[in-house]
Amino acid sequence: MRRGSDSRPLPSAERIALRRRVAILLWRAVALISLALGMVGAVLPVMPTVPFLLVSAWAASKGWPAFEAWLVKHPRLGPPIVRWRERGAVPRRMKWFSTLAMSASAIGIQFFSQIPLPVRIGVPAMMLAVSIWLWLRPEE
Repeated sequence: MRRGSDSRPLPSAERIALRRRVAILLWRAVALISLALGMVGAVLPVMPTVPFLLVSAWAASKGWPAFEAWLVKHPRLGPPIVRWRERGAVPRRMKWFSTLAMSASAIGIQFFSQIPLPVRIGVPAMMLAVSIWLWLRPEE
């Protein structure tokens, strides 16, 4: 690593500090982007909300503890995060909604003949695996 137009390499401590700053900025970016995607999911029924909230809280825990604390304490956003962290729990209502949405998608994908056969078989198989995993999670 070089400093500006100067050809001297950065000292080891400076290089580590720079990497740490960049890592923190990346974790913060992931946290904010995930939160934004979660908010989009809150208004669009085809996009999930909670998985993006979980990713946002996880990323914030790596580089933005104050934001993580805000997420966890938020009256609407916090409960699913806490539920997941404590027990890996998924509410039954969400299990049904997810399973029905994946089933509709798996059926719908079969009507697009331009989609290659391995994709038309593989994607529903993956959705089935996710549904099975989801139903094995504890409930509230």
